Order: sequence, then structure tokens, then C-alpha cells
Amino acid sequence: MTMSGATEVASEFAAPGSVLEIRDETWLVTRSERATDGWFVEVQGLSELVRGTQAIFSTALDKITPLDPAKATVRVDMSPGFKQSRLWLEASLRKTAVPMTDPRLTVATRGLLDPLPYQEAAVRQALDPENLRPRILLADAVGLGKTLEIGMILAELVRRGRGERILVVTPRHVLEQMQFELWTRFALPFVRLDSVGIQRIRQKLPANRNPFAHFKRAIVSIDTLKSDRYLAYLEKQHWDAVVIDESHNVTNDATQNNRLARLLSQKSEALILASATPHNGKPESFAELIRMLEPSAVTPDGELVEDEVRRLIIRRHRHSPDVASVVGADWAERHEPHNLLVDANPIEDEIAQELEHTWLHPQDGASPYSGGKNLRLFPWILAKAFLSSPAALASTVTERLKRLDPDSPTAPKETEALKVLGDLAERNVQQGSAKYDRLVDHLKEIGISRTGDARVVIFAERVGTLTWLQERLVETFKLKSEQIRVLHGGISDVEQQEIVESFKAESSPIRVLVTGDVASEGVNLHLQCHELVHYDIPWSLIRIEQRNGRIDRYGQRHRPRITTLLLNPATEKFGGDIRVLQRLVTKEHEAHQALGDSASLMGTYDVKAEEDAIREVLAGRKELDEVVRTVDDVKAGNGVEAMLARLFEMGDAPKPEAAAATSAAVDSVFDDDLDFLRDALELAFETPGASVQMGGVNWREHQQHAIVEFVPSNDLKQRLDVLPQSYLKERKVSGGIRLATTLDRGKQALIDARGPESTSLWPEAHYLGPLHPSLDWAADRALESLGRNEVFAVAGQGEQAFLLLQGTLTNARGQVVSATYVVVQFPDAADPVFALPQQVTTLREAFEVMEFRPGGANTGLLAGAEGLDVYVAPGVAAARTVLDGAFQAVAAGVTDRVERWSERATQWQREADALAQRLEIKTRRVRVEEERALVRTMLPDQQSVRPLLLVVPALNSKGMNA
Repeated sequence: MTMSGATEVASEFAAPGSVLEIRDETWLVTRSERATDGWFVEVQGLSELVRGTQAIFSTALDKITPLDPAKATVRVDMSPGFKQSRLWLEASLRKTAVPMTDPRLTVATRGLLDPLPYQEAAVRQALDPENLRPRILLADAVGLGKTLEIGMILAELVRRGRGERILVVTPRHVLEQMQFELWTRFALPFVRLDSVGIQRIRQKLPANRNPFAHFKRAIVSIDTLKSDRYLAYLEKQHWDAVVIDESHNVTNDATQNNRLARLLSQKSEALILASATPHNGKPESFAELIRMLEPSAVTPDGELVEDEVRRLIIRRHRHSPDVASVVGADWAERHEPHNLLVDANPIEDEIAQELEHTWLHPQDGASPYSGGKNLRLFPWILAKAFLSSPAALASTVTERLKRLDPDSPTAPKETEALKVLGDLAERNVQQGSAKYDRLVDHLKEIGISRTGDARVVIFAERVGTLTWLQERLVETFKLKSEQIRVLHGGISDVEQQEIVESFKAESSPIRVLVTGDVASEGVNLHLQCHELVHYDIPWSLIRIEQRNGRIDRYGQRHRPRITTLLLNPATEKFGGDIRVLQRLVTKEHEAHQALGDSASLMGTYDVKAEEDAIREVLAGRKELDEVVRTVDDVKAGNGVEAMLARLFEMGDAPKPEAAAATSAAVDSVFDDDLDFLRDALELAFETPGASVQMGGVNWREHQQHAIVEFVPSNDLKQRLDVLPQSYLKERKVSGGIRLATTLDRGKQALIDARGPESTSLWPEAHYLGPLHPSLDWAADRALESLGRNEVFAVAGQGEQAFLLLQGTLTNARGQVVSATYVVVQFPDAADPVFALPQQVTTLREAFEVMEFRPGGANTGLLAGAEGLDVYVAPGVAAARTVLDGAFQAVAAGVTDRVERWSERATQWQREADALAQRLEIKTRRVRVEEERALVRTMLPDQQSVRPLLLVVPALNSKGMNA
């Protein structure tokens, strides 16, 4: 068959869902891909010796024989309520991937979450068939739930057969948080490769074994992954999907992070980049980020193609119409900035005077600094340390004294000046800090105490300030050591995760979390806390915004209050300069409401660059309005900032009809997942009833609590080994699984896990979502009920026979492009030669046509029926005639999209030919050629059909026997 005059679809060979005979065993195809010398097929064992086994075979090495669906034999289902055929049919459907061209969402909205229309929009855009490959930059502002959007996209990819191998790359302090969200909400298990996880791998695997070949789904920190050792492993792997969180950290093309990101982008079909600040102010860096998603979306000379970029990026903020209209009370509006200008005490005024006259604005024009480099920078390092805390200043002075070059002729002068400043700092430590005193008053106002429940997050930049605050606050408030914790980059990744996860729980003893900016990215601190204090003000709008987003995010039920402390010395110049810092907080708040992105006000999109610019303001060389633009200036400008601002304003309030069309009705033989799991277990262990011992499974239902529990069998335990190790250990899963069977019960289990009585943040009962491993295991068990190339027959209510079949259209990568059902009607049940095929879209419609009621009483009228095989061959032949037409338009549409992409690539190459043959152009040309070859594999390649169920009239069964 020829599609759109260009694409020839081959006869069926190894489409997902088909059955193969390999090495005298039968296997179910889960994935297939055409290679230069034949096919690679990923399969799952069906026959007894290979049951539950997963394997990959190649036609170049093994004889692979597809079982001809026309030669399938029929077995009568004699089970009560046709349970065997219902389970087999349901399992077959679950093992068939949702077509990649289906625009509806099937499992993304069925996780443990409240799916919001703006989040669904992000998933639909990522899966838009026009993109051919799911690639997107999630650039939503801080707090909108990018992690949930990532989980929804990954869940949908898994259900579409495009998410078997997934790698998630995050900052190390959010490894556990990401793992927790993906497992608890979407039942997606990931091996966490933090320092403990890597150590466990080394104990399990030989030293030369590639860990990424062993674990199909892994989550790892970018700091670990960028080392040369792991880079070599990654070069040998291909992923279905890669997620890079906080992707603004990979835009600099001179860094290891960028090298890693570029490699992963070329080794993965789906790519999800996530960042609230998606570029660093350099157009070429943002272009590099877009180029990772789709090389031809950036012209050969580095210009962005805005229409293509719009396809690849989604960007909203708290006050976007499509967000504001739905978040409601689940995201309380933050208070106006609570800025506290604290008058310096006498010793602090003395330090400010010394800094101003000796270091910042000396009368002779030169500071005592003798280092050569950083002549203008170092005095402001001292000033910044002073504004943080006396402890930070003392520490900075001490470290500088250690590094002085004794051979420098100006070293004695600097030494003397530093000692003066150090003595003042030590006196400040002893005599007390006005800003600390005001902090104490503020903490008392919000209820911080040894016996109270109030919590607060205190941010400061310097480690010296963090430890000093911890020591002072313990003494002032008589706190126990476990009630105040310090978080900074100098502690291990495991300890960082432990502190963050503890703070989320209601049962946590932590009342004060004193943290550096390691917690300013990606960490959720809002579940039990709505008070945040900037003990020092970052000289960066980006950093202020990131800090604020830890408690000001979706799910915050109390109005967040952001309090900023700023020391106000009486010095004429220095004191006046630093008061401009308070305006930064106000500027961030304005941008938060209008743009959702304060970084665009300065346009550098880089924390260090912003700090450098603010330093120029503090030094009196520039005005604040010169380096920090207004919201209106951003919107009216050109370049990347203006384009992103326009993207922010594109969102509209969701239309009811659009929201209604976002999700597909679940095409299932069972009312819900619980019914399927229960019946599959009963069938697998041949025990009637749902509350008795089942082959060691020991199933128990607590209907009033919406909980089921059972002891996993040995083969299920093996599958569960990929689940988070802390979850398996803390919830003793090998001894019994507890599952929440309703959304409300699942949500309550999450809340209870954070409650005062809980000993673990992992919910006691995991939500039974559609992708839960126990359901996949149950489906495999159900498939065992039929032998090689068999199909069930059941008794219908009418006087005609029907054969239900499923047809699939797949591409060269083995991905399902389209799928449909065909019901073949035999008007004369005694004469199967005359067959009338009819395409139907849902199982419900198919059952109505066939006059069959799943779950109805099985009276046994087909017992001993023979000769039913005669319906299969004519039914398959008739179905194929329908499928040829049904898939014609789908194949033509896909072919058209592939050709249009190829045309864009051709145009790109014409432009590249006109440029000088620079090295980077040659490299980009190779990437575009690789993209073109990959996209060609998306063309429809083969069509298959398989019988699912034969329905014959019960009253005529004896006649057929005759």
C-alpha cells in the first residue's frame, strides 16, 4: 500500500502487540525498530519457559517468525463472567501503545494530582504531532509546577511506548524530590544515582559494566554526570527521553555542563528542558538551548526562527490569564514586600566608615588591596561580607590575610588595613548586631519558639553567616539542635536531601531552616512554611526571585510573606549607596506580577553579571535605572527578552470546550484499575474470591478506607526492586504492598506522610495509578491465559457471529502511529465466508455492535463448541480491507509533516552553504543531517492486524458443532 504517493507501508512483521516465535518460544513484541540489516525487536516472554523474561533479538542473528493472525486458533472461554477473555483483552490493550498521533491525554491527567488546564496545555504542546519528536523547553516562572508537567509528559510518553528508557538530570539537592514526585504521583520508578546510589551500583555491577545499560530509568545530578567517566558511558547509550532540570545551567558552550547537554540532546528522541530563567542574556546561548531541541529552529548564522521557537517553548507566570483563572486558593497571593531598614549600631557605623574611607572611596583614589587582579572587586567583597554579618566579614578578612603575597611591596599596607577591619569585625561579633536583633524581634512576632509550630526559612549568602546565625539562634531561642538546620553546598548531597525532605513534613522538628543559595533552585519549602527572610539581599534579581519561589508556589495555602533585612549605616556615601538594594526587592515584586520573570529587567540572565552591574551602581559609576529596566521597557524592546515577554502574554483563560477535549476516555473492559488487578490476581493464583489467600498473595480489601493490600509474589518482588530503595525499606514493601484506590485517599496518604505521626515521607499507601508496576505485572499474568496464536471465543446475545480485531500502523522505529478497532460481522453464522467489516473507535462501540456484555453471566452454552477457527482467516482478510482505507489519511498526514520538516532542513542547508565553512557551521550541518535521518524513521512503515475476541451466537453453537 502506498501512502501519499511517497511512503510504502510494508506487510506486518513485528508491530508492538504482535506475537513472534523465536527459539521455539513465543514472545510479545513491546518495541521494534528497523535496522540496516533487518529488525531489532524488544520482546516479553509468553510461553512457560520464558514467562516474564524481557529480551532483545535481531533478525540478523535469530530466526524470527511472526505468528500469522489468520491462522490463529479459537479457544472457548468457560470462565465465570468471561473473566479469562476479559482479562486477556484488557491486558492486550494495556500492552498496546497509545498512538503517537493521538492529541488527547490518556494517563497524564490520571496521576495523583489536580490536573490544571495550563499544565495540560504544556503536555499537549510537548506531544503535538506537528513536532514529530516530543521536545520542549518548559520555561514557566518559578512555582507553577514544572516538575508535575515533566511527570505528566513522561507518563504520557510511557503509555505511548516512547518512554521505556528515561534519564533525568537535576541539581543534586533536588534528586530525592524529583524521584519522590515521579514515583508517588505518576508511579514512575527511577533509580537515584546520588553518592549512596552510585556506591550501591558499584557493589552490584562489575567495574566495567555500563550502569546506564543496566538501569532503564535513572535520575542523576548534573555534577556527577558531567565527569569524563560517565560521559564515556553516555556516549554508548540512546534514550527515549531525557529531562534536564534547571537547564539554564547548560547554556554556556564553554562548560562541561553544555558538553553533557549537547551529547544527551543527540542521544535522545524526547527532550525536556526546564528552567524559569531559560537563558543567560547572550542570544547565542539561548540559541544553543533551542538548537538542542531542534537544530533547524536556529538559522546557520545563529538567528532564532521565532515561529519555530514558539512551538518549542512554553512560558507562563502566576498572573498569566490561563494560570490566574485556575490556581485560586491553591496558590495564595504573596503579601507586599516586607522591607525592614535597620539602623546600624555604633560599631557597625565605625566599620562602615572604615570601609568607605579606606576601601571603597579612599581619598587618594586607591584601596590598600595588593593582589593586582580584582583591584576594583575586592573592596566590594568586603562590603558585601559586612552587609551579610560581622562573622562573614571576619572570615573574609582572615582568608585574605592567609593569601597575601609577602613579596608584594604593598602587602604591608594591606595587612595593616585588614587587621584594622578584622579587629572591628571581631568587636562587632562580641558587641552584637543591630540586624540580628531585628531578626530576633521579627521571629518572635511570627511565633518562632522552642515549643511553637511556626516555621521560617532564612536565606543568607555566606557560610560564615549561616553558621553564626545557627549558633546565635540556638542560644537566643533555646532551640534543640534538631529544631534548627543549616543547608549549604559544603554538606553532602545525601544530607542536603535529608534536610529538605524533613522540612516538608509536619512531623519534622525543624522550625528554622538557615540556608544558602543552594536551596534557591528547584527546592519546595512551601508545604509547612510561608515565612521567608532575606537576612542579606542578593545583588541579583534572579537570586531574589529564586529564593522567593521556594515558598511562593502552587500549593501554598497561606499568603507568603517575604521579609528583607537591610543594614542602614549613617555613612554619607556608602550608606546612601547600599539603600538602593532595597529597591531591588521592589523591582522583583513588580516583575513577578507583570512578567513572572525578574531576570528580564536587567537582561543579563546571569547571577554574576547582575551582581557586577549592581556593584557598579553601588560604586556610584552608574544609576540603578541604567542597569534595571522597567517592565514596559522590556515589553517594548527587541531580541530574546522581548520575544519571551510576548510569549508570556500569549496565554488566555482556558475555554471550557478546549479543556473538555484534553483527555481521552479510558478504553477499558473494566470499570477501574482495581477491578482489573483484583481479577488478574484471582486468575493468576486460581483462587476464587477477593479476600482469601491467593498463592501467597494474601489479598485484603478495606473498602471503607479505599485501601487494598497484598503480599507480592516472588516475580513481582523482582520487578519492584527498581522502585526507590528508601521507599522499599521504609514501607517494607517486600512484606506487603498497600495501595490507595481513589484519588482522594491517595492525596490523604501524601498529607498523612507529612503529618506529625508519620515516620516516613513516603506515603503508607501508594496511589494505584494507571502506570503502577503491579498493573503491568497483572497484565503479563493475564496474557499467559492463552497459548501460542490463540484467541478467545465467547457467547453473544444475538444470532450473528462477530470477530473483534485491532489494527495498528507503525513507523520504522516501531512506534504506533495509529490504531483502530474493526468489527467483522458474519450475517450467516453458519457461513463465515460472507464477512462485513466495520471500523469502530472504542471498545464500548464494538461491544454494542457485537451484542456482547462483558462481565455478563457465562451460561456455558459454548461448551464443547468446535469449528470456530473458520471465522478467523476471513475476518482478518476483511479487516485488512478496512484498515487500508482507515490508515491512508493518517499515513498521509504523518508523511506530510515529515516532508515539511525535511523542507525546513533543506532550506537550512542552503543557507549554510552560503556561509563561510566555519567549524561551528560544519558541526551544525552534521547535526541537521542526523536530525533529517532520524525524522525519516517517523514515516509509516508497517501495518498489522490481530484478532482480539470472537463472539458467536450461543443458540447456534450446537449447529456449528455439527
